[in-house]
Amino acid sequence: MRRLSLLALTAAAAGLSAGPVIADQHGAHLEQPDRLHGDTHVSVSAEDLLAPYYAQLEDQVDLPVAPPNTAIAPETVITRLAFGSCNHQSRSQHMWAQIAATNPELFLFIGDNNYGDQGWDGDAALTTLRQAYQTQAETPELAAFRAQVPMMITWDDHDFGFNDGGASFTYRHWSETIFETFWGASNEVKSRPGIYESRMFGTDDKVTQVIMLDTRFFRSDLATMPYTLERPPLGPYVPSEDPAKTMLGGAQWEWLEQELAKPADLRVVVSSIQVITDAHDYESWEALPLERAKLYGMLAARADSGMVLLSGDRHAGGIYSDTPEAAAGEQIWELTSSSLNYSFSSTERNTAREPDPKRLTDFISEENFGLVEIDWDARTFTTSLRGSEGEVRVTRTVSF
Repeated sequence: MRRLSLLALTAAAAGLSAGPVIADQHGAHLEQPDRLHGDTHVSVSAEDLLAPYYAQLEDQVDLPVAPPNTAIAPETVITRLAFGSCNHQSRSQHMWAQIAATNPELFLFIGDNNYGDQGWDGDAALTTLRQAYQTQAETPELAAFRAQVPMMITWDDHDFGFNDGGASFTYRHWSETIFETFWGASNEVKSRPGIYESRMFGTDDKVTQVIMLDTRFFRSDLATMPYTLERPPLGPYVPSEDPAKTMLGGAQWEWLEQELAKPADLRVVVSSIQVITDAHDYESWEALPLERAKLYGMLAARADSGMVLLSGDRHAGGIYSDTPEAAAGEQIWELTSSSLNYSFSSTERNTAREPDPKRLTDFISEENFGLVEIDWDARTFTTSLRGSEGEVRVTRTVSF
């Protein structure tokens, strides 16, 4: 369907006249100046205009569905939890066997689970994204893994829809439908905008809460550096103190506060982008410092429990720690793992390129996945990054 026809269709479905349609550079709002309502000027969101088109499209296409996933019982005591990010659907899928060999009770797939934005020409149907999911649906290594290891999933920009995308992505509701259909999202997740989710596992004094944040669907646009002839070597973004900007959106913030008030012994909080670091100007919570301070304060006010943060995105990984003032003096730990099969550089080069006092290890840039091993008797958890042959690259043990 041509774009002109699509806009005419959605305008007609919304009860608008057939006059000219105006879109901003992000497609965030479409305005129709010629109305059937006299001189009244009405602004209609592009998402509302597109809703009937997507309802029709959903009836006409078969959306891809992931291979079946084995279930995990709520009473399962988690002793080994694996996670990873940045998995290109068309590259080697050998890491699934390495992860499975560690026998985790649960695997967290935490973003850039495919690269469906590559080759995208801007079509509202998100054809390349659907094709990326279809490739994953037909991946034998992923099928074998899902038959053995239960999974929880959130997204990052490349499987959300476009690089560094957030709430201004006009097609985000269709992207959400594709995601939820493919990964078999719960009814709770499907009932609300965004894909954030929390689950409890274990019994007695061995309860693990896994909180999967959605740092895409609601996130405000980030502030960028002034244009220069030379591209900034460590990213284009600058921190913004604008109180109107949000990382999670109001509803997700309220939900998170409620989840953190629930009793648990250890909380695993997943953010697709890094939280603690200030060492670069790519996407991270540093870009929205008021939101990061809010997160730290909310984490500090949680019901008593241990806690570890997990993140991805960077095509490199390491172990981080900080004691931010906003966290009321608590030492916070973060393990970043990336990528499963899409490495860009070497550890030596990346470590030198991005010095960071909050990173306690080298910046592991070869393929890796993360592992959190819990010793309930000793009340410790051990974080580690494992390489493409399952070898330990970096590790730290923390009491909780």
